[in-house]
Amino acid sequence: MKVSNGFALFTRQFPKTAEAHMAFVQTKAAESALDPKTNHLAYIAVLSSAGMTGGLDFHVYLAKQAGATDAEIKSATLVGMQAVGLRVLDGFAAVCAALEPTDE
Repeated sequence: MKVSNGFALFTRQFPKTAEAHMAFVQTKAAESALDPKTNHLAYIAVLSSAGMTGGLDFHVYLAKQAGATDAEIKSATLVGMQAVGLRVLDGFAAVCAALEPTDE
């Protein structure tokens, strides 16, 4: 699964910072009281609410790997709708596209 263009560029331009960032992400996940599936679904909800669609396909992949269903992933994108409004629909569209079968 490929990462967003922005994240790939970041890792090439600032490899030590990217490594430190990933160490933080892994440590945070290890200390989380949330199981991996719930954590990935929550992250998808946050990305959608923030209007950050660039990494959603990658995080959809991780959620699927953790056992999330397509329906759970789609529902996660809508969690923040009452708080932030229709901006979550861009995330919903990105998630639906990421869930489409590919020829890979």
